[in-house]
Amino acid sequence: MTQVMTGIENICNICMLNKVNLTMDTNDGKLHDMRADYVAGDFTEQNAYPSPMQQFALWFEEATQNGIQEANALVLSTVDAAGKPSSRVVLLKEFTDAGFIFFTNYNSRKGKEIAQNPYACMNFWWGSMERQIRINGKLEKIAGADSDTYFYSRPIGSQVGAMISPQSEVISSREWLEQKFIEQQLKGEIKRPENWGGYILIPETFEFWQGRTNRLHDRLHYTKQASGQWEISRLAP
Repeated sequence: MTQVMTGIENICNICMLNKVNLTMDTNDGKLHDMRADYVAGDFTEQNAYPSPMQQFALWFEEATQNGIQEANALVLSTVDAAGKPSSRVVLLKEFTDAGFIFFTNYNSRKGKEIAQNPYACMNFWWGSMERQIRINGKLEKIAGADSDTYFYSRPIGSQVGAMISPQSEVISSREWLEQKFIEQQLKGEIKRPENWGGYILIPETFEFWQGRTNRLHDRLHYTKQASGQWEISRLAP
């Protein structure tokens, strides 16, 4: 019996060693070689709009026209009271001269972090166009009536999902979630939860990034002045 167990342990050790070697072989050198030369275009002070909102609108329209799937997807980064950051992908649902709006559960992790620290960063990445946009600013909740308007425009299934999901909390199983969904559907009572709604990011700075060859990327940075005007500066890549 002892010999059998020893043999099994040896086999397991060999398997683990091979797994480690496979992982190392897969990564060794290959990650170093993963790169692309950016040649899609340039972005200079001469062709930049004086307003970053105008510039964003132009690039966003070009992204949608170029067939980028969910061009409104962005990485939202927040920070908790201890200074620890977290990021997730959300969908932009509206932008105006006032700012950028998305919707979520106010009791989610992001909602709790925003309550502790309202400053956040949005980052859009449109790889096929070799562009990204970074926006820093302060988040505020939008009016309940505006959240209602968007909530009731969503598909019924999405409305129900927002009602029953305790976002970011630990749940017992997928089956529990689906059962809650079915139960709410059978009730037939659809109402926007008080803890679900929109945030608007009021921008303070923008960075428009255009990939360039030799990693000499174009980076134009917009900073809002006390006068309300925007100052444009170029950042080193």
